Amino acid sequence: MAVRTSRPTAPSGLFRRRRRPPPTRSRNPWLAPLLLLVAVVNITAVGYRITEGWDWGDCYWMVAITIPGIGYGEVNPMSAAGRIVTVFSIIGGLAVLQLAAQSLLGLSESGYVQRVRRRRLIQWIQTMQDHVIVCGYGRIGREIAEQLQREQVPLVVLELDPDLREAAESRGIPVLLADATLDESLRQAGIHQCRSLVAALSSDAANVYVVLSARAIAPDCRLIARCDNEEASRKLRQAGADQVISPYVAGGRAMAATALRPLALGFLDLVAGSDCEVEEFQLSEDARRLGPLNGRTLGELEIKRQTGVLVLAVKQPAGPSGPVTSYRGVRQEVQGEQLIANPPVETQLLPGQLLVVLGSRDQLSRLRRLLGAALVQESAMPG
Repeated sequence: MAVRTSRPTAPSGLFRRRRRPPPTRSRNPWLAPLLLLVAVVNITAVGYRITEGWDWGDCYWMVAITIPGIGYGEVNPMSAAGRIVTVFSIIGGLAVLQLAAQSLLGLSESGYVQRVRRRRLIQWIQTMQDHVIVCGYGRIGREIAEQLQREQVPLVVLELDPDLREAAESRGIPVLLADATLDESLRQAGIHQCRSLVAALSSDAANVYVVLSARAIAPDCRLIARCDNEEASRKLRQAGADQVISPYVAGGRAMAATALRPLALGFLDLVAGSDCEVEEFQLSEDARRLGPLNGRTLGELEIKRQTGVLVLAVKQPAGPSGPVTSYRGVRQEVQGEQLIANPPVETQLLPGQLLVVLGSRDQLSRLRRLLGAALVQESAMPG
């Protein structure tokens, strides 16, 4: 009976030839031609200094008219050694210029120019404050960006499609060619300094990823997302979206409102195109920040007389221990989120409320000063 012995095997890859890592491109490919040019210029100038005894001004002037081939003529009569230096200067200059031309052509092929442009764009975006990040420049994203441009609101678009990027840039919109679902892309777009982020990608799943990433990076950022169906809307809200809008539902409501109340819808369009703005003013949940405003009614504050704004609605916060409100002298405990449209003068200002107001920019500024420390956030509502 034959006994089979097993030979010890070497660990996998022990005798395998190691692969060298691919060479990395220099971050400054123009540096080598520049250094060579500097070397040729200085060596030639030193050569003239040694062979001809000229002063440094004449030496460098001779180099300047020799390398580019301008040919003004010799500065002074030149010896044979000086002519040898001139030949070296011409040959070396031509070689360096050819190398520089090849390097410049290689920059565009390797994407170096695009990388420099992207780096400068990211640095510029990091200096922005209170801008809006629009993820996706499709049909919905394009309408959002144009509306923001009309309102002169700074914005940044995140888009992966080069064609859509060119379309946005042709309208003067800064575009970051990046994947909006990645955390690094959101940081580069300045999510920590923005006023809000709009997830307007064509895929509901991608919008969920954007909202999840944005909420994890910037918990206080206002997130608005688009969706195509009710299930996606529910998931987006679970992911952390502050507001979810379906273009189909919004379009259907607008068309129905046009059919039933055309004058009212026309009035809203008129307001959107005027100097007036509809804005939301979020009050602090800390009663101490409200100070003397806490518990005072709209009639006592005389907001219309002091600021000129019109309070369209007051939104009470949700919760079983909600604030106590006053409506025509009747005090009641708010058990859930409640929206009081056209609030009466007896409505009290209480912690956590959201005021929806209409007014010009000057009037809104006066209301902002009136609320003072009680105001924690404000945002413009879409027209």
